[in-house]
Amino acid sequence: MTYSDWAEDIARTLLAEPLPRRWAHVQGVAAAARTLTLILGDRADLLTAAALLHDIGYAPTVEVTGFHPLDGARYLRDEQHADGLLCRLVAHHSCALIEAEQWGLADELSREFEPAPRDLSDALIYCDMTTGPDGRRMTIEQRLADIRGRYGPEHLVTRALAWSAPQLTAAVDRVTRTLTTCTRPPARVASIPRRLVPALAG
Repeated sequence: MTYSDWAEDIARTLLAEPLPRRWAHVQGVAAAARTLTLILGDRADLLTAAALLHDIGYAPTVEVTGFHPLDGARYLRDEQHADGLLCRLVAHHSCALIEAEQWGLADELSREFEPAPRDLSDALIYCDMTTGPDGRRMTIEQRLADIRGRYGPEHLVTRALAWSAPQLTAAVDRVTRTLTTCTRPPARVASIPRRLVPALAG
């Protein structure tokens, strides 16, 4: 069983029945993660696991503080004894520390979980911020507008988004550029005219 298979079993158990739309979202985020194998190599499975688990803190059986990145990461650490890097990715996904300040939980989050390496954090942001609440792909501009629309202008999520949006957008742009570079077809090398080959060889 791969790490992502294990993660999918946990996420399905926690989210599929009580929060079917959230389950659709994390499946879409995981699908996006699977497209990043080219740039992540053997870490792509860990990213896919993080994509599947990043929102388990919303599950009724996991929620404690109401701040889902921290609740999800604590559950993975304390109940599932998950890999430390996976816990860090879930704890800090999508600039969670900025929102944690609005919840008054920034110190706890920082004390318990170090941020993940930037390339993996960027990759998870890319997957999360280009996937809508029902699992369909969308641009980051559409995603940010959707979040603002769902929570309203006064909600602390929207207030945090005012600070995190530039960082989220920059992360999506970095991953997009890397993907473009990796998937760009190689430049055509002009063939050497046959009549010149003997001269070059001699």
